[in-house]
Amino acid sequence: MFNDIGPLELVTLIVLAVLVFGPDKLPKVIQDVMRTVRKIREFSESAKADIRSELGPEFKDFEFEDLNPKTFIRKQLDNDELGLKELRNGFDLKKEMAEVTDAVHSRDTDTAASGSSSSSPSSSPSGGGRVDMTKKPEEPGKDDRPPFDADAT
Repeated sequence: MFNDIGPLELVTLIVLAVLVFGPDKLPKVIQDVMRTVRKIREFSESAKADIRSELGPEFKDFEFEDLNPKTFIRKQLDNDELGLKELRNGFDLKKEMAEVTDAVHSRDTDTAASGSSSSSPSSSPSGGGRVDMTKKPEEPGKDDRPPFDADAT
């Protein structure tokens, strides 16, 4: 119930309770609060039992926690009928990424090896099959018009 309350917060609540109710009345207040919590739990359990009895025998394994969307989805994904566990267990992300990395590196080294074997890097202006992206385009002459794109205007 109080899973997210830390020790410092708990001490602060106790000190505030002692200051507000006083050390004399504090045990009586704690008893009253606990009695109220028990009554609320009993009321909740009886309401759940009434709902289960009204739903009938086809909903005998119905749990109210399943109404939470996260719990419902988790329960459906863990269901063996869909075969998702086999898919999840059969898929190894690290292995797949290693295969992709190996394929990319082997293809990159294959193209570099084939480019260097067919022509020497000094005879190729692009430097071993690589494209020089730092080249500036040639400037048009004075009489050359820039290309015209009818769709751009």
